[in-house]
Amino acid sequence: LQGNWVRRSDFEGIPRSNAVAFTIGDFAYVGLGFDGEDDLRDFWRYDPVQDFWTQMDSFPGPPRRAAVAFAVADKGFLGTGFDSDEEVEYADFWAFDPNASSGSQWTQVNDFAGAARYDAVAFSDGTYGYVGTGFNDNWLKDFYRYDPGADSWEQVVSLGGSKRESAVAFSNGGLHFVGTGRNNGVYEFDFWNYDVNDGDWTRLTDINEDDFEIARHSAVAFTLGDKSYLATGSNGSNLSSVWEYDAGTDEWEEKTAFEGALRLDAVAFVVQGRAYLTTGRNGATRFDDLREFLPNEAANEDD
Repeated sequence: LQGNWVRRSDFEGIPRSNAVAFTIGDFAYVGLGFDGEDDLRDFWRYDPVQDFWTQMDSFPGPPRRAAVAFAVADKGFLGTGFDSDEEVEYADFWAFDPNASSGSQWTQVNDFAGAARYDAVAFSDGTYGYVGTGFNDNWLKDFYRYDPGADSWEQVVSLGGSKRESAVAFSNGGLHFVGTGRNNGVYEFDFWNYDVNDGDWTRLTDINEDDFEIARHSAVAFTLGDKSYLATGSNGSNLSSVWEYDAGTDEWEEKTAFEGALRLDAVAFVVQGRAYLTTGRNGATRFDDLREFLPNEAANEDD
């Protein structure tokens, strides 16, 4: 199998699961999450050139895990999530401006228009952000579009197929995809493409557990070049398998498995044309290792 995972400089925050990540310009940002005892508010910037982490302003809202985040232009946006101390789901939303000249890098924006929730998914088309699915005592499939210029939310057509939590969303060449996740303990196999122009969802080739070890929840997904990747997660057992998706052919191909510890509830990001995976958990153990994925290199367990 093709693909190589290379260890990089560990995430410098507390080991955690259920964090969020987004990329703005030449840097990636990772924060929030759950360390096994407390929900967190700290936020960190990663520089792939120096392989170096810098702490940013802490998130000013309540600490939380299993939130969503996306980036539009030069700002990141973050919201929803679950507070385990207060046992409450959130619908508040915040903008992060790394270039803020004074005051906090964080500004509260209008609340998410849907019901409060956690374990939702989000993606961006470069102009708008989209948030949907998740859980709040009910599995959800509704979707909403956020306009940063107007600071407004609008409900769009709900995801087709099943309701779900802990799914993945990713974008590739102007196409936007949602899949995996679970609904009342059932692992979902349907896989969908959202057209931002006509607002319709199209069902693609199902992720079939009988043929592929793809179906899972609490995985990560990211796009590097013209291919997208799905990694880690759980289908009752924690997984290391990695799958490459070709949006042009609607086909999946297995790649070299993730070389770190088995895990779910990790985050992944792509910055300066390089893909990374960090944090996550296996049982009660949380992680802070950072690994870069090189899809066209042969596997090397010694790097």
